[in-house]
Amino acid sequence: MSNKEVKASLKSAREAIRNKEYKEALKHCKAVLKQEKNNYNAWVFIGVAAAELEQPDQAKGAYKKAIELEPNQLLAWQGLANLYEKSNQTDVKEDLADVYQKLLELYASGDKQKWCDVCTKLVELYHQEKKYLEVAETWQKLIKMKQKEGAENTELHQLWKRMIQLLEDSTQYQDKKTEQLLVMAFERALESFDTIPGEDHQNLYKDFIQCLSKFSHEAARLENACNDMMALYPSVSYPLEVLCLHFVQSGALSEEALCCFSKLLEMDPSSGPGIIGFGVKSFQEKKYKEAVKSLTEGLQKTSQCPAAWHYLADAQMKLHKHRCAVLSCNRALKALGTSEGPSFRWKNLILQLKAEALIKIADANAAEEAIKAIEQIVDANSDPVVLALRGQAYLKKGLMDQASKISQELLLSHPDLAESHALEGFIHYSQKNYEQAERSFLNAIERKAETAEYHQYLGLTYWFMSDETRRDKGKALTQFLKAAKLDSYLGSVFRYLGNYYRDIAGDKSRARGCYKKAFELDGTDEESGTGAVDLSVELGDMDTALSILNEVTERASPGTAKWAWLHRGLYYLRTDQPSQAVADLQAAVRADPKDSNCWESLGEAYLNRGSYSTALKSFRKASELNPGLVYSVFKAAAVEQILGKYENAIATYQQILKDTEDYVPALKG
Repeated sequence: MSNKEVKASLKSAREAIRNKEYKEALKHCKAVLKQEKNNYNAWVFIGVAAAELEQPDQAKGAYKKAIELEPNQLLAWQGLANLYEKSNQTDVKEDLADVYQKLLELYASGDKQKWCDVCTKLVELYHQEKKYLEVAETWQKLIKMKQKEGAENTELHQLWKRMIQLLEDSTQYQDKKTEQLLVMAFERALESFDTIPGEDHQNLYKDFIQCLSKFSHEAARLENACNDMMALYPSVSYPLEVLCLHFVQSGALSEEALCCFSKLLEMDPSSGPGIIGFGVKSFQEKKYKEAVKSLTEGLQKTSQCPAAWHYLADAQMKLHKHRCAVLSCNRALKALGTSEGPSFRWKNLILQLKAEALIKIADANAAEEAIKAIEQIVDANSDPVVLALRGQAYLKKGLMDQASKISQELLLSHPDLAESHALEGFIHYSQKNYEQAERSFLNAIERKAETAEYHQYLGLTYWFMSDETRRDKGKALTQFLKAAKLDSYLGSVFRYLGNYYRDIAGDKSRARGCYKKAFELDGTDEESGTGAVDLSVELGDMDTALSILNEVTERASPGTAKWAWLHRGLYYLRTDQPSQAVADLQAAVRADPKDSNCWESLGEAYLNRGSYSTALKSFRKASELNPGLVYSVFKAAAVEQILGKYENAIATYQQILKDTEDYVPALKG
């Protein structure tokens, strides 16, 4: 075949492709290749025809052969790009990216519009594959090309905005270079606005600030962006709110931060971040009740701030509201999500605080939860304070061997750590080894004298060690007073002081004050509530007793606060108010249906009210629950006598006298 015939065959092949006669085209191409096996155009036409005949492998082979022959010719690369674009196979995307890269190289010195079209396709491909760095770098090349070609500011502005859209999901992948390119895109888009200030500019500024707030290492840039936006839009609270949350999350409260909180609350008194900021300020000033109030209110409006939840949990711990603190820690962990980086520091702090709260709740289930929380702390085994916590959790769960093992290891590896000696003290105290516990707690106090709990436990050690140490003012009392001075929210230590003043010093008035304080701090402390009420009654101060009882019963949910209902019911019984007594004693029975004393008291109230049948049932129920309650059995007989059931009454009296010969009321009956 002559050169002329080769050209004629190629022309025929081109015509056949134009007429969609692809098999015919293949025949012409094969004829050419018999003569010239390295004919570039023949291989390209085979690629086109095979692709149209849905023979992708043959088409791919033909294009690749053509590329091998002429690597810098466009046709084969364009054909291969078309082939890959139509393919449904996922594995060709990598190859397609390489083809686009080559096309960019070939178009660079020629057709700029085609270069831009291919560049856009390459970016979309990278975006589908979530290759955000490649997206950013390639789009930046496109913008540079447009700038070189003299594009208008409006077009460039739209390109920077498109780059932001392409990269908006990239923030979760924590790639520094991509982050920098995204930040640059925001800055360029903001600079290239035609109208500043304006609504669109303001909204993009918000997006920019929100983006920066996700990057912990961009703190300075975030602060600058917020300040710049405030200068442009002084009536918009958004940048101030972000800045406030940024300061809360950073954990450092500077003068600038405090100024921000005040400024935001002036602008919007109901702003969640502003109220949170005020709560953190109260926490730093040790105004824990105010802190809890403000943080709770602020978090109802702005719940996605892990640091604020941590501050709330910490404030609740300072007030010894341990169950509330656990709930706040859970909310903090939820708000934190699965993010990494500096969030690890917060996660560890929250998990540690949660473990401390669970240990203070002091039951086996809570201890198990505490162990699980500690297991999630990163590098928990290398932190001696966390190890001491684990030891306490094991102790509360009853795993004495594991707790002792940790204690021994800590005393060897960290003998100067207060927590090492305190853990040893807790173990000895739980085993009633009070002399060893005393030594351990003294060692802990020597290393950390400001910890109220150590003084409280040393006081309890003296309380149970012997009658002598209990009565010695320099022992138990001194330690309880030190604990109360160091932590004025520690309700239990005021209860122990109440016990001391009541049982040892015989000072009822002071004891009553301590019980009252303990109960004010912890409304669930029945022992302190009962102590305060009983001593008020003994001191003839019924107003105080009733005030405490009324407060408890008002806020009690059904089936709770038995002690308060019982005490007030007995008061009404003594003061001849049987109907009120019946109502309160019924509530006491609902709280504890197995308490024979409550049933007996309820029987008395019914009897005084003249409700004999229900009185009889109540006395019988009391004696069923506790057959040793002779008084209830006697009262049942007395009611039967009133009701005219003489035979039953006589039988019951005789039974009482059989068991208790000299029980005078039964003889009388």
